[in-house]
Amino acid sequence: MAESTAGRRVVLASHNKGKLAELRRILEPELPGIEVLGLDDIGDFAEPVEDQPTFEGNALLKARAAAKATGLLSLADDSGICVDALNGMPGVLSARWSGRPQEGDSRPVAERNNALLLDQLADVPDDRRGGEFRCAMALVTPSGAEVVEIGIMRGRVQRGPTGDGGFGYDPLFVAEGYDVSTAELSADDKDAISHRGKALRAMVPRLVALLA
Repeated sequence: MAESTAGRRVVLASHNKGKLAELRRILEPELPGIEVLGLDDIGDFAEPVEDQPTFEGNALLKARAAAKATGLLSLADDSGICVDALNGMPGVLSARWSGRPQEGDSRPVAERNNALLLDQLADVPDDRRGGEFRCAMALVTPSGAEVVEIGIMRGRVQRGPTGDGGFGYDPLFVAEGYDVSTAELSADDKDAISHRGKALRAMVPRLVALLA
């Protein structure tokens, strides 16, 4: 894929500040001077409904919309936790697994999602609590060229949250080879093993070719 673009700007189709910070940490050493924008940086933007049945489909949906709206190289990811004992769920429903809050429940959505997942796995023994974080990272150019990279981080769901770093299900997930949750890892350590980090690093050569 080869295409000229104006400047060294990329937009990540997300309002998630944690994802944006992670993307900048990984891309900036590889592409000095790159400007990584989030949706909060580009003004009004009608986000598409994430109605696709796969991570890849949702990532492409978001990246296409951002590329069309901004005229910039656009990245989008769709990611989530896939638990073996739940037949791969929550999967693409990870971000909204607990649904709408009950009346009087003021907990943040991530806290509600984590609590529901733990309840669903309460009777599952430790040796059957395996799963993975999966990320589909889509890149769409202003002319419509598209590519998707996949990143996977295997591990297990522990019996309660630990750590205050990361976001989403990080406090519940212990990656293979570790004995602490991904919420307890440093940013550099998490980037080195995370599903999103793997997908982003696989995407870097594409971006280098486009922005060189």
